[in-house]
Amino acid sequence: MKQMPAEYYQLLEELQTADFVIVDLTLYLDTHPDDSNAIQQYNQFVKQRKQIKKAFEERFGMLTNFGYSYSRYPYEWPEAPWPWQV
Repeated sequence: MKQMPAEYYQLLEELQTADFVIVDLTLYLDTHPDDSNAIQQYNQFVKQRKQIKKAFEERFGMLTNFGYSYSRYPYEWPEAPWPWQV
C-alpha cells in the first residue's frame, strides 16, 4: 500500500473528531431537545465536518460512495487505500 502524506491522516483525524462530537451531541439532544446552545454546537460541527470532507475529497478523492461523494474521472472508488485501511 502506498504511503499517504501527513495531510491525509490529519484530515481523517479531524473528520473523526467532528463525527464524535456530532454523535455525542445527537445523543444529548435526544434527551434535551430544547437546549439551543447544544443545537448551535451541533450545527457548527455539521458545517465544519462538511468543510473537512470537501477538503479531503478535493485532495485525496472519494471518502464514501453510493451517492454521498462526487467522483472525478475516471471513477475513483476502486482505488486504495480506503480510509479504513490506513
